[in-house]
Amino acid sequence: MSILSLSLSPFPNPSLSHLSSHAPSRIQSLHPSSSMTLLKPLHHHLRRRLSISAAAAVRQDTNLWTTAPLVTVSPAAESLFHVTIDVSDYPDLATSHTKAGQYLQLRIPDVEKPSFLAIASPPSLAAAKGVFEFLVKSISGSTAELLCGLQKGDVVELSQVMGKGFDLDQISPAEENQTVVIFATGSGISPIRSLIEAGFGADKRSDVRLYYGARNLKRMAYQDRFENWASSGVKVVPVLSQPDDAWTGEDGYVQAAFARAKNIFNPQSTGAVLCGQKQMAEITTAKITLPNSNPDLGIRNSKDINLIDIQWMGKF
Repeated sequence: MSILSLSLSPFPNPSLSHLSSHAPSRIQSLHPSSSMTLLKPLHHHLRRRLSISAAAAVRQDTNLWTTAPLVTVSPAAESLFHVTIDVSDYPDLATSHTKAGQYLQLRIPDVEKPSFLAIASPPSLAAAKGVFEFLVKSISGSTAELLCGLQKGDVVELSQVMGKGFDLDQISPAEENQTVVIFATGSGISPIRSLIEAGFGADKRSDVRLYYGARNLKRMAYQDRFENWASSGVKVVPVLSQPDDAWTGEDGYVQAAFARAKNIFNPQSTGAVLCGQKQMAEITTAKITLPNSNPDLGIRNSKDINLIDIQWMGKF
């Protein structure tokens, strides 16, 4: 079994105090030197305390921060928002987004805690138009909630682009990897959108399916993109855990919907991509087997992936 974990960790400590600026600039934070515990005269001790307090604002933060304006903040679904940020003044930052599945940190000036956000747009959009697009879940009391309450023209601070992204070599060439199944729940669809729209040869494969789970249709983002995704070779299977009475599609959870499928897979030419909540990844990797095939060829053991990560790509 060929398996690859895409690590979003170890993260830098998110509970940091930061220096903020509304001027278009980049801010380089520095490590303070280690403190000594020797006793000093009182005036030296007080001066030292002030020095330590000032250094605390940048401790453990070595990110290069870029201040950039918001272009749009608009509803995408219930509790989810489209956020577009203009990075056209920073071509190095824009072009550093090279692969679907990469992410960055975002912070709001004068707000202590940054938020980690997967980039939803394909790399080509940043290169061509100088913008990053995100799908952000508004969680009460979080930096993401504050972000979703901002307006066009407000500024935020972005770290450098992080992560290696999805390693498409794991499911290449398309001729030898004819089946790809993709699992995403909630805002986990964000890097999957980037993957689909960046392209991974879906139209050259015989069976590419996206099992996309949400509580109901009101909480399902990107429905306006499903038709275009289908035309690129990705069949979208919406799965609702709490549908209304009018729903006739798949219900329950994405792993159950996949298990109900009667399609025959060839495990040696089947790849999988997971992105979403930790619980979904655990259940999917631990319990899903390939229908009508040897169960031992399915993903059986949650130890096969690093469950701290929210993204995984590999072969069955």
